[in-house]
Amino acid sequence: MYEKSVPHKRFGLTLEFLEKHLPKTDRILDLGVENPFTLIMKEAGYQVFNTGGEDLDDDTSTIENFKGEVVTAFEIFEHLVSPYTSLKAIPCDKCVISVPLRLWFSNAYRNKNDIRDQHYHEFEPWQLDYVLEKAGWRIVDHIKFTNPVNKFGIRPLLRKFTHRYYLVYCVKANPS
Repeated sequence: MYEKSVPHKRFGLTLEFLEKHLPKTDRILDLGVENPFTLIMKEAGYQVFNTGGEDLDDDTSTIENFKGEVVTAFEIFEHLVSPYTSLKAIPCDKCVISVPLRLWFSNAYRNKNDIRDQHYHEFEPWQLDYVLEKAGWRIVDHIKFTNPVNKFGIRPLLRKFTHRYYLVYCVKANPS
């Protein structure tokens, strides 16, 4: 089970999943700017590099030029219009991706004050599976998990047992 010292359940489960599939010697390009989970990966012994905040729908050059073993994208693809473009650009043979799942009882997240902080997509698992397959990836392992919130009400109650995140480990279907 994940370490309780990690600040969020999803961070603990994601780290546990990474450690199951990736050796600490792998160099990782984590899509998105440095964030709290980047620091957790580094503290766990991974060598992690981040993209610089560029719009990955328009500029995949950092991905294309990465010289490492794996690309990770933790809650990034929901912000893109087309995750397919970034997935096709990955030069590595391995990737680990998590996305928020579409909840039947809640609209997609939107921050009207910051266009970059909103979800263009919230996925059903088959949708991420489809775009991965179309981009040339094969899913080796996956998990879904909940993300309860400490609030009172119907929606917080539903979040206790409704899966909120989908996490996958993939390899290139036909490595070069």
